[in-house]
Amino acid sequence: MADLALTHDININVFTKFLGQQGEFPDVSFAFAYHVTMTNQGDNPLQLRNRYWLITDGNGEQQEVSGAGVIGEEPVIPPSESFSYTSGALLKTPVGTMQGHYEFEANDGTMYKAPIDVFSLALNTAVN
Repeated sequence: MADLALTHDININVFTKFLGQQGEFPDVSFAFAYHVTMTNQGDNPLQLRNRYWLITDGNGEQQEVSGAGVIGEEPVIPPSESFSYTSGALLKTPVGTMQGHYEFEANDGTMYKAPIDVFSLALNTAVN
């Protein structure tokens, strides 16, 4: 795949929440929700086409997730408007990180990459 131009027209904010533990020892998973709001700060509508996540748990184990859109949608975000969604991740440890990017398409077919900075997934008590 060719390199995509970076876009600074999309502002991405992520909030996380620990949901609880699932399973029994030794196969316990720690469930986290993440809520993403993406705001189009540019002058043209952009359509979200793809996502890519790199999820790293506290042991350094990594999992990659990619695919079309988010939560089954490929929304068009008009200028000065936002799109929000909530999804989740399971980790083998109570602490981890996520990072990645979204790929957006402009009306003229140009594809852009909007990076998502590293953010933490952690139990409230796990990080001081």
